Amino acid sequence: MEKNEKSFEENLENLEKIVKDLENGDVPLNLAIDKFNEGMKLASLCNDILEKANETVTKVLNSDGDLENFKVEE
Repeated sequence: MEKNEKSFEENLENLEKIVKDLENGDVPLNLAIDKFNEGMKLASLCNDILEKANETVTKVLNSDGDLENFKVEE
């Protein structure tokens, strides 16, 4: 993670604050649109982070020390 990048938890916290602000309904329209756009970017970023984490946890180290997809043999 780069020095200026926020963690998943920080991004999620910011997204939750934006949602609460918008739910209150007392935000001027132009600011609400800006907050909505920022919230959509944060939601997309959080989703990307979760997808990468999911890809990582579904891999295992093989005997050569390489990562490979985890497979359940029936």
